[in-house]
This record gives sequence, C-alpha cells and structure tokens, in this order.
Amino acid sequence: MQNALTLLCAWAFTLLTTLHTNGQRPDFSDDVYYNSTFTFETGFSFGGMNCLTDLGGKKGIGKSFIGDVNFKNTELCGSIFFAEHYKNVVSFRTEFTWGVVKASDNVLSSVKETTLGRYERNLNFYSTVFEIMAAVEIHPLYISQKYGPNQKLHRFSPYLMGGLGFFVYNPRTQLNGAWINLQPLRTEGQGFTEYPDRKPYKLKQFNFPIGGGVRFKLIPNINISAECVYRILNTDYLDDVSTNYVERKLFRKYLDPTIVGNAEALYDRQREINPNHVTNVGDIRGNPKKNDSYFSLSFKVGILF
Repeated sequence: MQNALTLLCAWAFTLLTTLHTNGQRPDFSDDVYYNSTFTFETGFSFGGMNCLTDLGGKKGIGKSFIGDVNFKNTELCGSIFFAEHYKNVVSFRTEFTWGVVKASDNVLSSVKETTLGRYERNLNFYSTVFEIMAAVEIHPLYISQKYGPNQKLHRFSPYLMGGLGFFVYNPRTQLNGAWINLQPLRTEGQGFTEYPDRKPYKLKQFNFPIGGGVRFKLIPNINISAECVYRILNTDYLDDVSTNYVERKLFRKYLDPTIVGNAEALYDRQREINPNHVTNVGDIRGNPKKNDSYFSLSFKVGILF
C-alpha cells in the first residue's frame, strides 16, 4: 500500500508540473497532441471499489446485479495506466489497479427480519485485489468523423471499454482478533472426496472488465475522466461462499491439525448469534448459480505526450 501511495504522489507531482507549464495555452486544438495519428497518455486514478457476492447485500432474499449492492461496503482503490490513442476513435490501455473488496452479513442487522437467514448466517470476508488489465476504448463521437487537421474535437467524449484482466485476491476474516486466510480451510469441502464437484479455487484468476465513462479534455495535454468498470469473474468464491454446508468432522479427515480448529469455527458462524442453532449438512450457505463480481467507480487524470 505504501508503494502504491508513493506512485500516486509521483503522478500527482507530474500532473501539477505539467499544468503549470501548459496552463497558458489558449488553443484547445493543439496540433502537437491531436493531429497525430497516434498519441500516448499516462496517468492515474482514484475512487471506490465494491463487490457483488453471496454475502451482505440489501433487504430481502437478495436481488440481481446492482439491486443488491450495499454501498456501505465501498473501499478505496487506485490505479496507474498507459494508453495509446488511434485517431481519437480507439484507445488501447494497460492498467494496474489496487483495491479492496469486502462484504458482511451483519450489514443486514437493521433489516434482518426480511433476509430469511442471510443475516443469521453471520459470515464475512475482506480481501485486497491486485489487477492488471488490457482494454480497448471506443469513442463513438469520433467514429463518423474524417480524421485530419480540421477534425472537430469534442471537449466531452463518452466511451465504452472492455478487455481482459488478471487479478490476485485472498479472502480473509477475523477470528479472536486475528486475520485468517479462508482458502486453505476449504470451508465448503473443496477437494474432499465426498464432494467431487467442489474443486479448490485459485487465488490468481482471469476476469473480463467491461464498462464506460466520459472523458473531458481539460487543456490540450490533460484529460480527466469519470469511469465505471465492472469485472465479470469465473469464480463464485471471491468471498469464500458458494454452496452448502458440509459435514463438520471432515475437516479433521483432510486438513492439517494446525488449521482444523479455524475451519470448524469459520465454516459455520451461526451459533455466534444463536447458540441454540443447529446446522444440518446440505443447508444453504450460498448460491452457486451466480458467480461473484466486483466493480470500481473512479476519477482518472491523464497526461498526453
């Protein structure tokens, strides 16, 4: 995190220096930056990151997509990027993003009577996310325009983007004040012979970012943008929750004795709320029909050269 903040500070210093140097340029249509077939841009972003998983959400049994986002779970994120623009129409972007995703069933405490056991499930997770993606931006306002010195330049340019990403995550939770990694505990029997359809999930995976934004040309060589990027995932285990409760005694059969106690305590936390609760093997823990996802809302600053 400290290294990420250092990089962001460096980019901010570069931006301020450039603004001071170029702030007196009155001509928005600057030939140096906009009448070349290819232009290049580097910059940074900052904003918020959130996720859609089996945990938390809003009242009721859970809605689809954005309808179940609980913005109380939003955490900070940031990125640095490099882009190549072709005739103002298409941009090819490489971006490194750092952020945090989290969700907790206890966020439903004020509406627990409506959640049909989601609040009482009492699970939560927290994970840092490191992501690198390659994406393509399309700027529709320029598609039908003839490129050249007389091309009309738009101060505002909405765009769509999509690409391929690779991210690293590690769901954790707290137990007695200590942070515990959840993936090694195999809380839903991943890799157990008794559950052949449940494979251990990987902490390094590909994703598919899609989204859009609006770019604003502040001065000839400075762009600012507002952007939303949604990541489609191939896993339902961003939060370590997907399907049904397993038989408790299996943890002692398959796990190292040093982590068995953590697995037994964290695979089912309903007794922390109701000491008399009895969980049966096969009871619903999550919904395997929908994969998890995460998204970011960010403000971007770019310097053209």
